[in-house]
Amino acid sequence: MVEDSLTVRKRLVEVLSSDQALEVVGEASDGKTAVELCQALRPDVMTLDMMLPVMTGLAVTEYVMAFFPTPILVVSASTNRGEVFKTYDALAAGAVDVLDKTLGDDPGEQWERKLVEAVKMVSRIRVITHPRARLRRLALEPRVPDFERRQNGEPRLVAIGASTGGPGAVHAILRALPEDFPLPVLLVIHICEPFASSLAEWLDDQTQLVVRHAIDGERLPAPSAGRGTVLMAPPRSHLIVQRGRLGLTSDPERHSCRPSVDVLFESIAAECATQSLACLLTGMGRDGAQGLLAIQKCGGTTIAQDEATSVVYGMPREAVLLGAAGRVLPLEQIAPAMIAWSGWQGTLRSET
Repeated sequence: MVEDSLTVRKRLVEVLSSDQALEVVGEASDGKTAVELCQALRPDVMTLDMMLPVMTGLAVTEYVMAFFPTPILVVSASTNRGEVFKTYDALAAGAVDVLDKTLGDDPGEQWERKLVEAVKMVSRIRVITHPRARLRRLALEPRVPDFERRQNGEPRLVAIGASTGGPGAVHAILRALPEDFPLPVLLVIHICEPFASSLAEWLDDQTQLVVRHAIDGERLPAPSAGRGTVLMAPPRSHLIVQRGRLGLTSDPERHSCRPSVDVLFESIAAECATQSLACLLTGMGRDGAQGLLAIQKCGGTTIAQDEATSVVYGMPREAVLLGAAGRVLPLEQIAPAMIAWSGWQGTLRSET
């Protein structure tokens, strides 16, 4: 349990210790102590505040994931843009999930129950060594998979759906796409409020592409040679494609999710499946699997992230079991596959 406020930390310990399935084995009030305790105790899960003395939460995440990978749940108050961005950085560096710190504000101990459930969920996830180092190596020698586009029409769009582990996976894919990637990318990510609101802004800051929330009624951008565009479903709204335009709806949740990946994928299946590539990334549950199958059945191209590179092999697994995934690829091969499918011509940049 890593939290610099003694009052908050003791309350968090009390909440978790009240569940018989959980044992708090260590407490830290600063980042350096957190790293030392994590290395010595090797816990099943670490809860981590972002704003810490000595070492920040981001520095702790990067060090832990590099040397002794441990499932990390970020528990942080989203007080300002800088802190929220640091939370996204930690998710990109290997933290599994995030929970907003709202002790005392929710009725009936609702937040406390969310904390217990989140800790149990994160503790069950197998994590791997620091993904950033691995992706930097891959960026120097881009590997293009053996991937050919079906001759069913000119490429029109790429769609991506993700949940737990999604911010890091999407970050890796978008950073690997060229600045002039010609196709619009439609994106749905499950992430809790209030962190969802600024995710598009953070991705825009982290990549060469323009990343923003979709606007209800706007035209689906045409393929172009200009700067690539990523249009993301805003919080609490489904994103759909209909008659050449993007729509935002407040229709009922699908799989307890709004936005839902299935809703987006099913609209693409009905609108322009043969001109689309859809990719389902890491995530818990099954949202997106049926939608991916619908796109494939209508002649579209489909990809699921493989188990080895998924933080949670839930949504992609469901798609594979349904036979919805035309290809099952490791994370580092997904952007090259998108580039090859799009027909983009150019030279991939190298990152150092």
